[in-house]
Amino acid sequence: MKKIRIAAAGDNCMDVYDKENKAFPGGNPVNVAVYVARLGGAAAYIGPVGTDAYGKQMMDAIQGKGVDVSRMKILEGTTAVTHVEIVDGDRVLGDYEEGVMADFKLDEEDIDFLSSYDMVVSGLWGMIENDLPVLKEKGATVAFDFATRPDDPVSIKAIPYVDYGFFADDDKDEEELKKMLIGLHAKGPKVMVVTRGEKGSMAYDGEKFYYGGIVPCEVVDTMGAGDSFIAGFLYAICAGKGIQEAMADGAANSSVTIAYSGAW
Repeated sequence: MKKIRIAAAGDNCMDVYDKENKAFPGGNPVNVAVYVARLGGAAAYIGPVGTDAYGKQMMDAIQGKGVDVSRMKILEGTTAVTHVEIVDGDRVLGDYEEGVMADFKLDEEDIDFLSSYDMVVSGLWGMIENDLPVLKEKGATVAFDFATRPDDPVSIKAIPYVDYGFFADDDKDEEELKKMLIGLHAKGPKVMVVTRGEKGSMAYDGEKFYYGGIVPCEVVDTMGAGDSFIAGFLYAICAGKGIQEAMADGAANSSVTIAYSGAW
């Protein structure tokens, strides 16, 4: 069977748990790439790291998970950092130091590389929203994580070029989310998905709504839960599975990640 190939581009950052004096590599596109490799796919990641110790740690860690890092950039400066605290098993995000992420841009070779994959994944802080039209022109299938901000200016700019869109919302009720899914789907994506934490997930493809549950497990750290869902979902889609099955695979992949500390 042909290996599923998914490339991720955009942000990475070190998740620094100051109280525990620990640091874990992470960032939405990176996490998706790592989880795709964990599922048995061929994964690649393009993004920048700094010339500091965290930069080396990040690059080594990603490569150590079997992800192709041949197009990663080493830029003069510091690697991005997010300060994190764990409160009752839930991650609470503190200050974000952008570092070299501020200067990240894809070049023509990067775009050719990415569009050779089955799927290209990025997200709200990935800094590639301006490159999406060119990726689409090259025939790329694009997945994008709007995080909790599908109405962000970056999200609005990206959405017409997105095939599979994701956002997270634990608060709104089902009817509100249905309206949001319909509205977002109308802006371009083939499928829009919302992850709802313990309440599972919902998806809309322009014709019907799909509902996904969760896989009960002991929660150690929710870091990476949404990204694991996205990786499991997209891997299933690339394997030719339907939306319902993809949601189940996303939930199963999530349950693996939240059972340990850090994103991976």
